Amino acid sequence: MEYQAKELFAKHGVPVTMGVVVENPEDAHDAAYRLGGRVVIKAQVQAGGRGKAGGVKLAESPEEAVAKAGEILGMDIKGHTVRRVLVAPTADIAEEYYFSYLVDRTNRRYLCIASTEGGVEIEVTAHENPDAVAQVTIDPLVGVDDAKAREIVEATGFPAEVADEAVGVIQKLWTVFTEEDASLVEVNPLVRLGDGHLDALDGKVTLDDNAGFRHTDHAAFEDRAAAAPLEAQATAKGLNYVKLDGEVGIIGNGAGLVMSTLDVVAYAGEQHGGVRPANFLDIGGGASAEVMADGLHIILSDPQVQSVFVNVFGGITACDAVANGIVNALQLLGDEANKPLVVRLDGNNVDEGRRILDEAHHPLVTLADTMDGGADRAAELAAAAAAAPERT
Repeated sequence: MEYQAKELFAKHGVPVTMGVVVENPEDAHDAAYRLGGRVVIKAQVQAGGRGKAGGVKLAESPEEAVAKAGEILGMDIKGHTVRRVLVAPTADIAEEYYFSYLVDRTNRRYLCIASTEGGVEIEVTAHENPDAVAQVTIDPLVGVDDAKAREIVEATGFPAEVADEAVGVIQKLWTVFTEEDASLVEVNPLVRLGDGHLDALDGKVTLDDNAGFRHTDHAAFEDRAAAAPLEAQATAKGLNYVKLDGEVGIIGNGAGLVMSTLDVVAYAGEQHGGVRPANFLDIGGGASAEVMADGLHIILSDPQVQSVFVNVFGGITACDAVANGIVNALQLLGDEANKPLVVRLDGNNVDEGRRILDEAHHPLVTLADTMDGGADRAAELAAAAAAAPERT
């Protein structure tokens, strides 16, 4: 969130105005009073476009700050409920700029995107006036030294009177980007104040979860209250799960296989009333009874799910181990396992895996020979289950 991004900025010396975060309207009064009375109330959610959604309001007095905070708290902004607001002092803004660092995966480099036309959506500026947006590639082995920072300043067209300060700010933002293991650092707007100095008036930072082991303090930035309940449960179990809006639960081992399974199920679902995948769930290399039970528990807890497609390619974990995991998971879940499962196994020890499932003869389990066939059967079962209440 903005206030968290500003905390990271301040940690690395980026000039920034912090403000006060509050979670109820009454506290906005004291915050505004301490900040001089005239303040800006800003919704704190992990989404852009807050201003257009009505999540940023000017308050002329502490009393008005209470009213404005009350209007914003509880709002829904792009699916995010506003649970806290930032009470920030107003700023004497002379000019607004845009600045960001991000990962350029295509070219295997980093990229700086900057413009002297900040305060608006950079996508719109890039479309309507592409010459106003500078894009400067950064060699990851060199980074942003003084020479690269000056190259960025010149390419962007920062005014001469702020050029030297901009060089320093740009290097400090690079420190935020690299030392915090971020995949995005964005400042919009980076402003030149009336006194001539720069200030990061707003910020957005995306942190790489894969580097979390290096940053135990990053856990404090997670908004647990805003996380979807099923995704929160999955995270607690160490599962890679993303909830989608569909009816066919998906379990697979390996992100690539799961992504392919989503596509195949979506395609098959078009032939069965438009049913869709209900989730992304990658159980990784392990498919023990406990892991499988955890995955099935999460998926079956989704009331939208009507069937489950387990699509596993046996590699390091052989298919017989996966099959035993499924059988034991169904025993562990007991009555909780109440939706049909279509299982497709292939790869290492596939014949033994299929034999184990055949002999278990569980009434909920259907074996499929191919991924396409399994997806089609899972979609068919989901459509039938979804239509059953209408028939009764």
